[in-house]
Amino acid sequence: MIGVELRALLRRPRTWVVILLLDLLPTIVAVLVSVTNVGPRPGQGPAFLSAVLANGQLFPLAALAIVLPLFLPVAVAVVAGDAIAGEAQAGTLRYLLARPVGRTKLLVAKLVSVVVFVLLAVVVVAGTAYFVGTTLFGTSTLAATSVSGTVLSGQQVALRTALAVGYVTLSMLGVAAMALFLSTLTDSPLAATIGALALLIASSLLLTLDAAGAVQPYLPTRYWLAFTDLFRDPVPLRDITRGIGLQAVYVVVLVGAAWASFTSKDITS
Repeated sequence: MIGVELRALLRRPRTWVVILLLDLLPTIVAVLVSVTNVGPRPGQGPAFLSAVLANGQLFPLAALAIVLPLFLPVAVAVVAGDAIAGEAQAGTLRYLLARPVGRTKLLVAKLVSVVVFVLLAVVVVAGTAYFVGTTLFGTSTLAATSVSGTVLSGQQVALRTALAVGYVTLSMLGVAAMALFLSTLTDSPLAATIGALALLIASSLLLTLDAAGAVQPYLPTRYWLAFTDLFRDPVPLRDITRGIGLQAVYVVVLVGAAWASFTSKDITS
């Protein structure tokens, strides 16, 4: 069942169209910065974008910072929200379960395909950004400057970039688990997607309110950009570990809720 879902994911045009659109915005930004030779001032604009003119190896981090606040969560919510609700809307869910396929096995297969999409999207964005960044801005030196002003070797940049990709992937798994849970509650993929995005927008808004200070450490979007700390020297681990722990809790709780909902749901379509 997992193999069937993965093949369907990779053969579906929507998968590659969504990833292409995710790649498009960072690429446009890179071209504009390269043509004008003007980047944002340090501390302004997306993280790392101000340093890209000096070293294109840092553009994958800038690309992730560009797509992370809005475009990447939307893409993940669309795919995860369609996982179960899409089958129900198409009228195929009942027929899938009529086979010797248990609900748990089907849910696990859907979950694996969503995880693969998240990883694929993040890796492709970072990989494309590396190619675009090094092509347009070059790698005039083998070292890059960290956020703290110290020099990082090419190997250190590569390792920390890989860790950042893993961190962003985990952050998006929280979004995926949220949309998947909502997908088990409704027969409308659009409703599941909008519901997940509404919760994320509410989280982002609460982060701007001083009155919400007590709940801010528990909001799903609170530590999304903590991967920038990987490029400080020494690396402050507080926000990174809190972000990992928070997303792990969201994933476990929401996937458990999705399983409980789906296994007890009356399937009528």
